[in-house]
Amino acid sequence: MKKYLVTGGAGFIGCNFVKHLFEAYDNIEVTVLDKLTYSGNKDNLKELESKNNYKFVEGDIADPAVVDRLLKDADIVVNFAAESHVDRSIMGADELTQTNLHGTYVLLNAAKKHGVDCFLQISTDEVYGSVETGSSVETDFLMPRNPYSATKAGADHLALSYFTTHGLPVKITRSSNNYGPYQYPEKLIPFFLTNALEDKPLPLYGDGLNVRDWLYVRDNCTGIDTVINKGKIGEIYNIGGGNEITNVEITRRILEILDKPESLITYVKDRPGHDKRYSLNSAKLESLGWKPEADFAASLEKTVKWYLDNRDWWDAIKQKNKEYKEFMEKYYKERQGG
Repeated sequence: MKKYLVTGGAGFIGCNFVKHLFEAYDNIEVTVLDKLTYSGNKDNLKELESKNNYKFVEGDIADPAVVDRLLKDADIVVNFAAESHVDRSIMGADELTQTNLHGTYVLLNAAKKHGVDCFLQISTDEVYGSVETGSSVETDFLMPRNPYSATKAGADHLALSYFTTHGLPVKITRSSNNYGPYQYPEKLIPFFLTNALEDKPLPLYGDGLNVRDWLYVRDNCTGIDTVINKGKIGEIYNIGGGNEITNVEITRRILEILDKPESLITYVKDRPGHDKRYSLNSAKLESLGWKPEADFAASLEKTVKWYLDNRDWWDAIKQKNKEYKEFMEKYYKERQGG
């Protein structure tokens, strides 16, 4: 029996990965450790609460006592826990550095102490920085351009140092922009589609021509699973969706699906250090037998439908969550006059 510790498992990608594990395997135990900050939601995993082989622990990856206790029984650690919103990182990076860097350090130390079989660090394509032409490969020099991506790059280096120095069985995945169910509605797709449903403005940065490669979250989950089972220790694997599209085009697609007017698009002042384009070469992971399976148009519609069918979930966040409302008010204020 494999015993997983999934940190940040109540967040967007983490909860989808935990669901994937229970769909794919029978002989497993999964413990989720999540601090339940603004984007963590225990209800994302509510249907698993009756399972004897599932346990949820509310706690911080930067707390050595909690982490040490949980690592004693873990074979595989998958570290999703992170403060991940670029705008938040620009406004202030205190909590971000504490979780993304120090938290990873605490996990690595405990994993070394207890001798886990695999430590998978979840990273991002943003560590490569803006890519004008071609696609990033795993050996490219890292050029993070905002506090969020800088902390993720630092965590990657720290994790790999534990492989080189201590022989810890570390692996790293770097994925492109994810989309799908349970994504906190400050990210582009859920933010814009929920705003559109309320006939509110869709604040689009700059000229809207920044390019992102979109990856359906369940394809990311199968990619991560492939790296755990087939990836080489001490290696990095890109996970891209192969769906490069400008921000303005994906905004128009969302409005088209919802039958909402393009007049809702409001161009605002660009954010500092806004990367123009991300693009990943996933050939290394594909050589292990993985490939993205989701059709972009169909899965985008599927995502929109999920938010339509689960309005109570996101409405509770947008309307009742004081922290969310305060952040979004600040978000708009800083972009007035753009």
